[in-house]
Amino acid sequence: MYVWTRQIYLRDRVAAVSNRVAEVVNGQPLEVLEHGRRFLKVKTEKNEIGWIPDRAVIDSKAYELFAQLASHHKEDPVVATGTLRDDMYLHITPGRETDRFYLLAGNLKVQMLVRASMPKNPPPAQAAKHPAAPAGGVKGATPVHAEAREPVSTALPGEPETPPEVMEDWWLVRDNQGRTGWVLGGRVDVDAPDDIAQYAEGQRIVGAYVIAKVADAEAPGTNREIPEYVAALSPPKSGLPYDFDQIRVFTWSLKHHRYETAYRLHPIQGYLPVRITSEPAPGGVEPVFSFQISGSPDVAIDPDTGIARPAALRTISYALRETQVRRVGADMAPIPITHEGAAGRKEEHGAKKRK
Repeated sequence: MYVWTRQIYLRDRVAAVSNRVAEVVNGQPLEVLEHGRRFLKVKTEKNEIGWIPDRAVIDSKAYELFAQLASHHKEDPVVATGTLRDDMYLHITPGRETDRFYLLAGNLKVQMLVRASMPKNPPPAQAAKHPAAPAGGVKGATPVHAEAREPVSTALPGEPETPPEVMEDWWLVRDNQGRTGWVLGGRVDVDAPDDIAQYAEGQRIVGAYVIAKVADAEAPGTNREIPEYVAALSPPKSGLPYDFDQIRVFTWSLKHHRYETAYRLHPIQGYLPVRITSEPAPGGVEPVFSFQISGSPDVAIDPDTGIARPAALRTISYALRETQVRRVGADMAPIPITHEGAAGRKEEHGAKKRK
């Protein structure tokens, strides 16, 4: 067995009055010597023997699932980095009632690998569901339209409307020890410099990536080499069938000594990761960023993990030359506006123009 609670004391007997034998902490292995009613007699690695509530431990099968999850996602690309707001447990799958084990400390830096969405209060059968293998694919995924991620009421005419499910975003994260699991997305702050975060305009920054650096001898502060960024942003809403709907490029103005938006693409149906590479250019090389969009409005939703996978992916690439952004790469086809609300904004813009 393995301790999943933060810390707990072993007792010398199961009784209203008992003595503390030893303290055990999260992740510590224990050898089971005897099974009692709701309690286990265990031995620590230091040969300390005592009783512990069975609810405070997980068995080797659950432990192995976490080990498989870490192994399965060991080579996954990091789509963003973030900081935990407070102490958080890693879950084996997204969901508040799923098995949890490792306890990560608040303010810990984590690597963010995959986003998923699940109902905040799932039906009992779904909440009690425990996977037999680590989640990684979309076998058996349910196809939905990109604009129909939220459930539709099934009430018959004359019946009261069923309240819509409240969705929550979860992130599969990995810490510096390789421990891997799912955490509630709202408790992770994505790393993004304050200088560009102030331009988010009410949107949520999903990731910020350094694409280039420029030298500015008159820049405020002590840093004279200023990073320039590509940022992916999304509406501040959970349960979306895409990772972001906006790409912005922030370059540094040598004239005004501040960040300015060099390029903005919005709204789109984008998917992580955002990749930074380079390609040959006159006089050297120039930085390139690329990301994926959906080539179809249909998205497959894994029923076990809530991971969204589009039916077809396209890779879109742009190159940055000084402060100019231009489209490059094999895919030069038009980028569709594919998610809810875009058409309305477009029509509104056109109406204002006609006036």
